[in-house]
Amino acid sequence: MENTVEFAKMNGLGNKILVVDMRGRKDMVTPQAAIALNADPETAFDQIMAIHDPRAQGTDAYIDILNCDGTKAQACGNGTRCVVQALASETGKKTFTFQTVAGILNASEHEDGMISVDMGMPRFAWNDIPLAEEFHDTSRIELQIGPIDNPVLHSPAVMSMGNPHAVFWVNSDPMAFDLDRFGPLLESHPMFPEKANITLAQVISDTALRTRTFERGAGLTLACGSAACAAAVSAARTGRTGRTVDIDVASSPVRIPLTIEWREDNHVVMTGPAEWEWAGSVDPVIGTWTRDAAQEQAAL
Repeated sequence: MENTVEFAKMNGLGNKILVVDMRGRKDMVTPQAAIALNADPETAFDQIMAIHDPRAQGTDAYIDILNCDGTKAQACGNGTRCVVQALASETGKKTFTFQTVAGILNASEHEDGMISVDMGMPRFAWNDIPLAEEFHDTSRIELQIGPIDNPVLHSPAVMSMGNPHAVFWVNSDPMAFDLDRFGPLLESHPMFPEKANITLAQVISDTALRTRTFERGAGLTLACGSAACAAAVSAARTGRTGRTVDIDVASSPVRIPLTIEWREDNHVVMTGPAEWEWAGSVDPVIGTWTRDAAQEQAAL
């Protein structure tokens, strides 16, 4: 077996993604490789999306997801869009079905280049998220940071979108908050035994939100697709918006909103862009890599 595989450096709304082609192999991208890749400024990433041969009948691929600290992630919406774009470029297909540890995801590329991903159904039960304490109403739980009589953040909505999320509602621009300081405290709060993605969300209108996220296992990132889904569902669930909203990801350099639809069948569909940057080869065991000489989009 060759020691190297092909990979692409991509992004979804600025969310830094490495798409690694592990098809035809039995091994996995190791945590050590992920940590080494993230330590290099040229390959630093938020998530690795490793494409494996399908394990379930009727699926196109199994996707293994790693965070930049080497831990496993259950879901990554922005990364899934990158996988769709890469495979669509290679195969000419427009619709895909992926298996992940969080379940089955259906996705499609549209004629305008936008990509829709069915992120599945949100889960609200406290033990499904999971939380360390029982809450009958997870649209608003008792959790705050800051002085008890004047908290900076409080009463988040919590849910699972395949991974745990806490959405704190704020009345001003999420970029104005010191999320890089609060994020680590909230991500690893005892309330979240498996840690959680922490999102600040501001209601712009009944069809628009503005968000910023501290991602579990990745830190303060430029964008997080599953967090956008969690914010949209939480907004509709609490009557702040309708069931379809545009998400302005405040920290993203890409000024294209994500459109999130919480359908009547309870599935959450996210639509947005993906961008190819460059391609190379990587050793999935130790993380050494080389960049392709040709600066053109190459099929994986």
